[in-house]
Amino acid sequence: MENKFLSFYDLDITGGFWYDRQKLNSETTIKAVYDRFKETGRFEALKQNYKEGQPNRPHIFYDSDVAKWIESAAYIYKKNKDESLLVLCEEMIDDIEKTRRQDGYFNSYFQQFEPEAIFTRRTDHELYCAGHLMEAAVAYYECTGRDRFLKIMCDYADLIEKVFLKDKSAAFTTPGHEEIELALVRLYKATNEKRYLELSKFFIDERGTKEEDEYDFAKHNYAQSDRPLRELSLAEGHSVRACYLYAGMADIALEYGDKELFAACERIFNNITEKRMYVTGGIGSAYQGESFTIDYDLPNNTAYTESCAAIALCFFANRMLKMDVNSKYSDVIERIIYNGFLSSTSLDGKAFFYKNPLDIDPKMKDRLTSTKDREHFPETERLEVFGCSCCPPNITRFVASIGDYIYSEKGDTLFVHQYISSKADKVEMESNFPFGGKVTIKTNNYNNVAVRIPSWVDKYTIKVNNVAADYEISKGYAYIKLPENALIELDFNMEVCLVESNPEVFINQGKVALTKGPVVYCLENIDNEAAVHKISLKEELNAEIEYDESLKAEAIYTDAYKKEFTSLYRKVNSDYKKIKAKFIPYYCFANRGTQEMCVWVNFIN
Repeated sequence: MENKFLSFYDLDITGGFWYDRQKLNSETTIKAVYDRFKETGRFEALKQNYKEGQPNRPHIFYDSDVAKWIESAAYIYKKNKDESLLVLCEEMIDDIEKTRRQDGYFNSYFQQFEPEAIFTRRTDHELYCAGHLMEAAVAYYECTGRDRFLKIMCDYADLIEKVFLKDKSAAFTTPGHEEIELALVRLYKATNEKRYLELSKFFIDERGTKEEDEYDFAKHNYAQSDRPLRELSLAEGHSVRACYLYAGMADIALEYGDKELFAACERIFNNITEKRMYVTGGIGSAYQGESFTIDYDLPNNTAYTESCAAIALCFFANRMLKMDVNSKYSDVIERIIYNGFLSSTSLDGKAFFYKNPLDIDPKMKDRLTSTKDREHFPETERLEVFGCSCCPPNITRFVASIGDYIYSEKGDTLFVHQYISSKADKVEMESNFPFGGKVTIKTNNYNNVAVRIPSWVDKYTIKVNNVAADYEISKGYAYIKLPENALIELDFNMEVCLVESNPEVFINQGKVALTKGPVVYCLENIDNEAAVHKISLKEELNAEIEYDESLKAEAIYTDAYKKEFTSLYRKVNSDYKKIKAKFIPYYCFANRGTQEMCVWVNFIN
């Protein structure tokens, strides 16, 4: 029996942390992204009327940016019925319908500039853009009931099936940038047309079975094409492409009951989360190729940790959760959404990080004082738009649909995966997360509930109708038999604590990170009397928590220590000056100008 997730379509987020962020997303962020995309010609590209010499020459990935914006707008419309968003979407759909080819093909770059190269270059994002357009069309249909865009994309999917599966007339077999694999499964579920599911399976089955084109700089594992997917054990290559693919693999494993494919997904997931993931949930440690590297290679100041990669890992983890209710998947989602994903967006909702580093020392950007060379370091302040601006509309669609991650049902059992205040037909939850551990859940018409016990918690209580509950723990979930109309009260003790990393992560040896509940904290110079890289902690923190109104978040004040140096080297001594350090949630960093920041802090035994 399938573990079926409740769609955000069928529930409302009713208050608290994510209510505020969804409000910001729908009132500010979606419009800010639209304005920047309009200025940079992304929407105009759909009209296919570009003349050489004009500004904003369309790029091979512009259609995917537009598609994610439409998908975001559809989700927001579903909840607030903002008709102005539909007017904009309809204009874009008009342009797509008018300019697509008679055979169903649509790509605003290739049709205008290289029609002779259609389906000849694996590296140029055609199927990636097609996939995002399909996802947008499904979302638009499900949220508005309008099927014009869906029919247009079904025509496109039919053409892709003909070219790649039936005629095999394309110059490549599988997409360079994965995404269409998940989109086709969504298209299948929206239309009940199994051919789309089978086409997705074809792309999964064929990947890695033959030599295919790669970028000049890349090896075959860059695009996950070095071996058949059922043989994979390591997360390799471009981290966003990889996790989109792994999510697609999980979809096919679920739909076909493919145990071998599921086993490969599990091996990959374990490799990511046990050896290749930052404490913030970020993935992709190298600027070169935006990629995974080797086990335990997690540099902090050059961490790539793309915002889209965090989102993609959530996609992958949630699909694994559908097949195996195990808190190792939902814990990772929680880690991401409150840290490595949330840091992507400024507190005012208008600017974004493409990369999310864990350490910033601004002067290092110019350390090569005698040459014109510059090393690559992540941005120190968020930008409103990028040349490759895939992250902003990915963020808006993810925030708008965060309700997809809260509940699932299997038979007469309700599973509670994320503690987000929300209401659906048979369940209502109030939660203080991420800063408080009290949760109340009211249910009816469920005989059982399974609630996740977060990996960070040591002490907790569970009550049902004000009485201590009997429960059994399985794979990180507490299973409870329920009376009719049950009131479940959870209290997870959120202590301020220090965490350390595996010593194989040599860059973090002798360092600790401060956390409270699911939130990772960091230091910024603006809050501290000592430069953050000179601050040390001891195990005795004497932590005090205060609400910071300017950040709309809890700050943590601890005892800390610094050393004063007057020479470059000296004999070791224990002459520390005691100071107070102020930690803020990692997701709040870089909202007050460029400055030093660090997550990992020196530790004194």
